This record gives sequence, structure tokens and C-alpha cells, in this order.
Amino acid sequence: MNKYDYIIRLENEKDYREVENLAREAFWNLSVPGCTEHYFIHMMRDHEDFIPELDYVLEMDGKIVGCVMYCKGKLVDEQGNTKEILTMGPLCVLPEYQRKGFGKALLEHTFALAEKMGYDTVINFGNPDNYVARGYKSCKKYNVCFEGDIFPAALLVKVLKEDALDGRKWFYHQCDADKCCEDEEAVERFDAEFPPKEKAWQPSQEEFYIHSHSAITW
Repeated sequence: MNKYDYIIRLENEKDYREVENLAREAFWNLSVPGCTEHYFIHMMRDHEDFIPELDYVLEMDGKIVGCVMYCKGKLVDEQGNTKEILTMGPLCVLPEYQRKGFGKALLEHTFALAEKMGYDTVINFGNPDNYVARGYKSCKKYNVCFEGDIFPAALLVKVLKEDALDGRKWFYHQCDADKCCEDEEAVERFDAEFPPKEKAWQPSQEEFYIHSHSAITW
């Protein structure tokens, strides 16, 4: 029996605004002043690489307290061979419900489904402190990098099968679903539909900057 009484289910259209607000609450001022994740989710649902079969929410007492989404990505080796993989994110949990195992439950549930769907590799760009306990490892350990042989510290790889990657060099290509967030005016217009919140600096933003701008060289 679960320590908490919750259900994990597919997101439906009636959940959209609640999930977007959840993302806003979870990420506000976390990585930058304000956030764009709620707009990202709003736009991502209509992107060709979005995978609705892996769009799940965690509900407790009739309230959505967590969600996770995935898009298609790909790895390309030095000979041009391609491998379809998953890009995970966002993973969101309301601040007051964090550190209670809900993110873990969402990941484990969707990892199992993804494997049944034929996927064997999941990639995420995020804070390693939040994901290594879920089986993510440094991209360097799987020889997965960005073009230019760049191995970002924040590029994390989760294999769903032990033999998913064979050690050859893979270049990671994520989909462009987050490109919409570059339109700052569109983000601001969308954010104005929600209750006002103050943008501010906090230490987690410097932590995010360090992780996202660091690379592993040895």
C-alpha cells in the first residue's frame, strides 16, 4: 500500500490549466526569475514529437500535485545511424508536496510504460542532484554528447535496459518543442492569464547556471 493515497493517470484536456499552474508553482524563480515551463507545457502538447501516451499526472484527494511529460528525441552516431529515444520533462511537483516520493512514483510508472512501448533510453537536462537517485547517470558514462564533443554536466542518461547503449559515441538531438520559450513576449502574455507572482532572485538560480554551463572533460 502506498504511504500516501494517490492515483497516477493520464492527463486529459480538463486538466490542462491545473497542470500549467502546477508547473508555474513548481518552477517559479527556481532556475531564473519567473519561469517558462507552464508556457512550454501549453505549447508542447501540440508539438509533433510530444508523446501523449506518456503524459501522466499524480492526483491526491482530487488535486493534481505532480505531472511528467515526454517528447521524442534521437541519438546519432558517427556513421549517421540514428536511435529514437525519449526526452523527459518537465517533471513537476507542487512545492508543498516535494520530497515525498511523488516524482519518483511518476518516473517509475512512466519508465515501465516507456519500456513496454519499445524505448530503452531516456535523456534529461537537469540538476543531477534531483535525478541520480532515479538511475540517471552522467552522459559521459554512456558516451552521449552534444555536437562538438561537449559532455554537459546537466545532460543525464537513464537506460531502461542494460544493453541499450553499446559504448559508441552518440550525439544527442532533442526536439525543438522548447523553442517557443524564446519568444519572451508570448511567455509574458501567457503568464498574465495566471494570478500575479513576483519575479525574484534566489540561490537555486546560480546552482542551475553552474550545472547548465558546466561540461565534463575527463
